Amino acid sequence: MSDLRELYQQVIIDHSRNPRNYKELEHPSHSAEGYNPLCGDQITVYLLVEGDRVTEVSFKGSGCAISKASASLMTAAVKGKSVSEAEELFERFRAMVTSEHDAEVDEEALGKLTVLSGVREFPVRVKCATLAWHTLHSALEGKGESVTTE
Repeated sequence: MSDLRELYQQVIIDHSRNPRNYKELEHPSHSAEGYNPLCGDQITVYLLVEGDRVTEVSFKGSGCAISKASASLMTAAVKGKSVSEAEELFERFRAMVTSEHDAEVDEEALGKLTVLSGVREFPVRVKCATLAWHTLHSALEGKGESVTTE
């Protein structure tokens, strides 16, 4: 196993075991629920959007290591971003994990999120990695609709 792949796995395990921003916000301005029936992952994403900026973001739920790590990394990545920047990050992340396994990854644009690039080699795990992101997208739209990966 390459050193880089091993490092990526360590980051994923750390975020799964010690998820960042794992809490329910008391007074979110936006929220949405997501469910991955294939894996059983369930997540709720909470946002506090002030003006056009995501000032707080958190999540609660249960799921596999990939799902939890992705949600944890996502909350760290979008906090402080404008709504449009968060939406752009959603699109970039989705494109990364659904691209061909040998496609180049824009590490500058995605930062730490690139640790999840290996998921694209395992199509069944892509839904685990993108659940939190699709749930974030739904919350940002403010519709309060539940999201499913099916």
